[in-house]
Amino acid sequence: MALFPIISNFERDFVLLLVPVDTENTMDEVTAAAAHHSVGRRVAPQPNKVIRVRRQGAKDFFPRDKRLGETDIRPMEALEFIFADA
Repeated sequence: MALFPIISNFERDFVLLLVPVDTENTMDEVTAAAAHHSVGRRVAPQPNKVIRVRRQGAKDFFPRDKRLGETDIRPMEALEFIFADA
């Protein structure tokens, strides 16, 4: 377990945010942490969608159950959080 800073680039948000997460967090937990700072504040909720995460500019999303510490994401890397069909 280690505190790990990421940059959240959340879909439809105009603010990039520094979000602290943990290396033991799954990608779903990382998305929840990012959503906490954007959804309902500057981004409208989309209850019929799930939030997925991918590298800035990448096509493929990380698996939802993959732990942050199991990826090659680096501290302070910008990640995109996108609303997707469930």
